[in-house]
Amino acid sequence: MTEPTSVPAPSTERVARPSTVLPGATHRTVDVPGGRIHCVEQGEGPLVLLVHGFPESWYSWRHQLPALAAAGYRAAAIDVRGYGRSSAPAATDAYRMLAHVADNTAVVNALGEGTATIVGHDWGSPIAANSALLRPDVFTAVALLSVPYAPRGGPRPTDGFAGIGGEEEFYVSYFQTPGRAEAEIEPDVRGWLAGFYTGLSGDAPARDGHPGLFFVPQGARMADRFPTGDLPGWLDERDLDFYAEEFERTGLTGALNRYRNVDRDWEDLAAWDGAPVTQPSIFIGGALDASTTWMSDAIDAYPRTLPGLSSSHVLDGCGHWIQQERPDEVNRLLTDWLHGLRRGA
Repeated sequence: MTEPTSVPAPSTERVARPSTVLPGATHRTVDVPGGRIHCVEQGEGPLVLLVHGFPESWYSWRHQLPALAAAGYRAAAIDVRGYGRSSAPAATDAYRMLAHVADNTAVVNALGEGTATIVGHDWGSPIAANSALLRPDVFTAVALLSVPYAPRGGPRPTDGFAGIGGEEEFYVSYFQTPGRAEAEIEPDVRGWLAGFYTGLSGDAPARDGHPGLFFVPQGARMADRFPTGDLPGWLDERDLDFYAEEFERTGLTGALNRYRNVDRDWEDLAAWDGAPVTQPSIFIGGALDASTTWMSDAIDAYPRTLPGLSSSHVLDGCGHWIQQERPDEVNRLLTDWLHGLRRGA
């Protein structure tokens, strides 16, 4: 199978600057096929590329960067295209999966490395899995957080999503129309993020019988079902300020455009229908995360879809933001797994 896109030569502008947010880390931007990708690096050793999800940032890996560095790895957390300090192309189709795979491959190349372990959370998990699937020569191992690996297959995604929820609208369908979700989020980015982060957290307020955040009643907003009250324990006001300032500056369109490419991905990846990811892998999910319950069949299929799986972990009492909710546990699982890879175990 051919490469999804060409990879440029390493960037000649690799100006690193110390991080004012995470002491000991450095920031740089590197050239990729669609523009530039912002990276935050810490440590020396084998490269571990960290890929965040929605609606997040490199900052979501603030607990993992120093831990991986201390364990003897070169950790690099990116702002995915459309986020933070990375390029945000105007075209919706610039956010297709093939573009993200090309970005990740180009980042490894620009950092002067030939291979890397890739770790992804939320949307970063399928981006990481597909990076390993399409470029096994570059991504030699893959860690998936929160969202299980599910190979390309089934009906066209938007057709499937349209049948979920009955009279209510599934959130991925709600995100499809350009401008619609932006009109809800952008007037109060900080408030929306606070509700979204809290609602998917393991310590969210109990909501017996509540339909959750993922279904939007006709004529309503997604935020109408957000919980109110204090922030979850893993997220303080400073953390929320960081995320809010990033999205207030960039807007949400680049981030939401990932959802608007699910049908393009289905078409682009037809040649990999049902394909397993064969490299060494690990999965870490939260028991209170809808991703591990709705997609339990994907976890059950791991002997076939992830034949190189070292271990699978579902953390009791943990929600969706797993590496922020349970940083010590996630760091231990990741570093133990990475050390095992180095030993050839």
